[in-house]
Amino acid sequence: MPIDKGERFTREDIFVDYFIEEVMFRWDHVTKKIYVRFYGKDESLHPVPYDNRLFNDALLGGDEISREEYGRGKDRWS
Repeated sequence: MPIDKGERFTREDIFVDYFIEEVMFRWDHVTKKIYVRFYGKDESLHPVPYDNRLFNDALLGGDEISREEYGRGKDRWS
């Protein structure tokens, strides 16, 4: 089920796991920036643009996860 970018994006951070591409995203509602974390890696130091293809694909086909799950990260499958 797609993740709605509506009202919640103004109130809280959102964390998304997109396992097909082995990537997770963090929406920071305060700074209004998107950060990416590939499986097996640390979070990016620089935000990605709001029109990032992977981020938008993740919103359509990924799963919302908790802050803790995002913080733990995931290992690559391969």
